[in-house]
Amino acid sequence: MTPYDIIGDIHGHYDKLTALLTKLGYIPDQGLWSHPAGRKVVFLGDFIDRGPKIRRVLQLVRRMCEADQAVAVMGNHEYNAVCFHTEGPGEDWLRRRHPRNRQQHAVTLAEFWERREEWDGWIEWFKTLPFYLDLGGIRAVHACWHPDAMAVIGNRTLGDPNFLEATATVGTPEFEAIETLLKGMEVPVPPEAIYHDKEGHPRRAIRGRWWNENPAGQTYRSLIFPPADTPPDTPVPEEVAALMPGYPREAPPVFVGHYWMPATDPVGPLLPNLACLDYSAANGGPMVAYRWDGETAIAKEKFTL
Repeated sequence: MTPYDIIGDIHGHYDKLTALLTKLGYIPDQGLWSHPAGRKVVFLGDFIDRGPKIRRVLQLVRRMCEADQAVAVMGNHEYNAVCFHTEGPGEDWLRRRHPRNRQQHAVTLAEFWERREEWDGWIEWFKTLPFYLDLGGIRAVHACWHPDAMAVIGNRTLGDPNFLEATATVGTPEFEAIETLLKGMEVPVPPEAIYHDKEGHPRRAIRGRWWNENPAGQTYRSLIFPPADTPPDTPVPEEVAALMPGYPREAPPVFVGHYWMPATDPVGPLLPNLACLDYSAANGGPMVAYRWDGETAIAKEKFTL
């Protein structure tokens, strides 16, 4: 059995990452970080955008992966970058370059502005990343463990141009699967209940607690994750709430990132076998890891930050 250290969203925060690796006992040798006891890292994606040292983060993560010191899954920011830089049909990009998308990607674009050829190489590497990992004793996915979505994806990667285009085409099964795995389960709200998120954008859906196995009686406010008081406190129709796949309590521990848990929230599992490791490291919060040594129940004392 390989012991793993699972690390949440990094977003270019190289200094926080190296401080966390050091605390976990990893040692750098000519740029390659490894653990003397044979531990390996599981990276949960979102390496780019927002932070000040994106290039160094990418170099560290890729080198560990290629040296078999780590494994990694794709985050929605890597997926967005691939689509942003890939031409689609109709002389447009697979991810439209409107101001909001440019702003989200701006720090990365600036860092690689004079390294276009190198950046193209990173895009090709992103395309090789898996969308989820089942390592036997643990599972990893950026946002949502969803067996139906995984069945659609199979073992395909974005290196297949036809598959890539399908994932970026609204309405295809591939599009819906990628949206679910990398961004989470969304529950539509009725027109009269549209609300605004923390950035002022109107929201017509909430990201829900997809692991919830008992959706009956939920309201939009109780189902949203992370918790927020902006959605309406009105009941979610049973047929809508039932779309949540749930996560079986007997399943192996699964780890996700993505959700920007408030930095002030206590660190710990959401279920005995489910944890989110994104505590807003890109917005002043800690970078968080979980030290797994074969246990089937996630232990609060094994979180490291």
